Amino acid sequence: MADAVVIPGARFGPGAPLLMYSGDVAEQRGASVHRHSWSRELPELDQPEIEGWVGGEIDPLIDTIGGRPLLIGKSLGTNAAAIAAERSLPAVWLTPLLTLPWVVAALSRATAPFLLVGGTADRVWDGAVARRLTPHVLEVEGADHGLYVPGPLTDSVAVLGRVVVAVEEFLDAIGWPS
Repeated sequence: MADAVVIPGARFGPGAPLLMYSGDVAEQRGASVHRHSWSRELPELDQPEIEGWVGGEIDPLIDTIGGRPLLIGKSLGTNAAAIAAERSLPAVWLTPLLTLPWVVAALSRATAPFLLVGGTADRVWDGAVARRLTPHVLEVEGADHGLYVPGPLTDSVAVLGRVVVAVEEFLDAIGWPS
């Protein structure tokens, strides 16, 4: 059986809509979904030590699960890109921190495919970097770090639908679970 690990951001837990629905895509494909919540107080988010802190939270979970789970992370959780690179794990990275050099370096080392999802109004998104790193990119015009877009709230809900479709298409493209 396949597994997926949902890794939250700093402000919203694994049940936030972007992470919940992305994890649900894996679950509908028969995966066991492991939704992680941070167990310790967060350190400084923009310092290189955060990568090791995230690893200290996520590595033991992956060791317990075993195998090659799909990683699904948002924002802070994208610091787990180093784990994905080391273990050759496929991943879905929502609003990745593409302005942090260690996150970009980890993504550059990845050998398993990954999807990057971000918005042009997000200060930590860099579309050019994303497209250089992977052919699997969903860039949402005008979306901020929460993937909200200006206008009626229903427009942002529609973005959530686009993310679900992108995750489904990515997993189809890579044949996950195989």
